[in-house]
Amino acid sequence: MSDASVLNESLQEPAARAPVPVPLQAAPVHANTLSKVLLGLLAAAAVLALVAVLVLWQKVSGMQEQLARQSADAMAQSMEARTLARQAQETVRDTAARLALNETRVAEVALQRSQLEELMQSLSRSRDENLVVDIEAAVRLALQQAEVTGNVQPLLAALKAGDQRIARAAQPRLAPLQRSMQRDAERLQATASAESGETLRKLDDLVRMVDELPPFNAVATRGAGLNPWQAEPVPADAPWWQRALLMVRNEARSLLRVGRIDRPEAVLLSPDQTFFLRENLKLQLLNARLALLSRQFDTTRNELATVSASLNRYFDPASRRVQSAATLLQQLQTQIKTSEAPRIDDTLAALTTAAAGR
Repeated sequence: MSDASVLNESLQEPAARAPVPVPLQAAPVHANTLSKVLLGLLAAAAVLALVAVLVLWQKVSGMQEQLARQSADAMAQSMEARTLARQAQETVRDTAARLALNETRVAEVALQRSQLEELMQSLSRSRDENLVVDIEAAVRLALQQAEVTGNVQPLLAALKAGDQRIARAAQPRLAPLQRSMQRDAERLQATASAESGETLRKLDDLVRMVDELPPFNAVATRGAGLNPWQAEPVPADAPWWQRALLMVRNEARSLLRVGRIDRPEAVLLSPDQTFFLRENLKLQLLNARLALLSRQFDTTRNELATVSASLNRYFDPASRRVQSAATLLQQLQTQIKTSEAPRIDDTLAALTTAAAGR
């Protein structure tokens, strides 16, 4: 096969495989369909845009109406606020004027009050001073009377009267004075009731016991059960000669007694001297009683010491009555050592402080 034939065949094959040409009438139909679709889409888009515009226009209209109403309300509120502000300013001016007037009146009232307080304080101070002076005079007079007579009742009455006067005055400045007077009155009351009555009762008991105290030379009664010279009992069933011998022996003992005398002045006392000794002891006890009532404690202690010395010197120490009397004397001496004159130091110090105005 020649080259020309091969080239001719290769040129014929593509021609045989080429597509069949489409008729020219189908192309216009397809273009009309696309144009209709596009027009429909454009129309729908236009409708949607129109609807959206209408909706937005309605919203804008509503917003404008709402803004208009709010603006009208704001204007009305603004007008009302301005009116209220003017009224508030007028009220503030009126209040300021009234406040200035009230401050002026308050200043006047404060001035008058300070003047009244000064006047009341001066009157109260003078009244308190007079009250303190009266109470001090009454208390000091009652104290002097108590020191002279030994009776604390007037002093207690003066303290209670002063307490009542201070309570009626109702002055806080005098409260320390009132408390001091109450403490002193309680202490004096306790001391007077506890000491004086008991001491006087013991002195009276001693005065009554003096007549019953056995003297030291009363050998017949001294040392009962311990006397070696006491007569021996004579037995009834003893023979006659033994009874006679015992009787002679007892009679000899009664006639002759031997003993040691340590205090001859006590043994040699006669009955008359014993009587005067008892009376002297009674007088000394009565002097001690009077000295105690007069608050003369040194004199009372001296008298009791003299009575105690006489009791130990002239009376039988083995007797129970003498021992009881000695015990009472010791108790009295102990009580009088602890006794003292009535003292109201707290009240006097409080009176001095109150009189000084502190």
